[in-house]
Amino acid sequence: MFIPTLYKQPIQLNQLPHVISYICFPDLLHAFNSLPRDMNFIDYTNKTGWKERQRINQIVIDPSLYFQENTPIFHASETRETPDAFRIFGGSPWSILSRAFMEYCVHGWDNLPRKLLMYFSNVEYPLESYFHTVLCNSDEFQNTTLNNDLRFILSDTSPHVEPHFLNTSYYERMVRSKAAFARPFQDDDPVLQKVDEDILRRRSDGLVLGSWCLDIGMNQSVKANIGNLTSKEDSCSGWDNIDAINPGPDGVKLKAFVSKLAAERRLQSNPCNQQ
Repeated sequence: MFIPTLYKQPIQLNQLPHVISYICFPDLLHAFNSLPRDMNFIDYTNKTGWKERQRINQIVIDPSLYFQENTPIFHASETRETPDAFRIFGGSPWSILSRAFMEYCVHGWDNLPRKLLMYFSNVEYPLESYFHTVLCNSDEFQNTTLNNDLRFILSDTSPHVEPHFLNTSYYERMVRSKAAFARPFQDDDPVLQKVDEDILRRRSDGLVLGSWCLDIGMNQSVKANIGNLTSKEDSCSGWDNIDAINPGPDGVKLKAFVSKLAAERRLQSNPCNQQ
């Protein structure tokens, strides 16, 4: 998913099912608009440990890459040594990546993205390592990383355990956190409705309203009657200025947080070498 900013420089949000944003788009745009356009929010480390032994060195073949049907992954009995031509990094598969970096991954003018793509095509969970490894092995982009994916996730200390499903009992912790996204959620959990009503101010099947909505009267009436979610009509009958950004308190808080992260990163000569 791409978020268009005021300067037409979209950033990619690697947004998968069971992941939600509980910060509305005007707040997101307000926070990111103050940052350099080449920043990449990605959680990473080169201390991959058990993951490298069990997932990176283990050769797998995904027949679904070659056939139309969804086919189970085949695990080869052979393993391979960790390569010395590049350093492997891993971390969270959820990231916010810049347009410049995405274009580099597609065009790969120095062949690094393609070489790593071929290598990670035989890895079981490539999204946990591919972009991290490309970023930190590229001379052009290794200084554009912010080691934070802006996700609110609760998990046990063991890396093998899946994170807890978030519900209403975690709502206050989630809201007080400095994250912009949260995961995972179960389908139709009541906490999703609570986020829609209390934070995003939208119907479950509607839009997040903003200054871009020309029909201010309807905009306000929907906010005033947010508890009545039975109407199927679009809450915005006309468009106004799509570049208008009027951030709320959450946007101001998020901007302060990401600006602090960017300032701390500028003090590091090479963030990848310190992980």
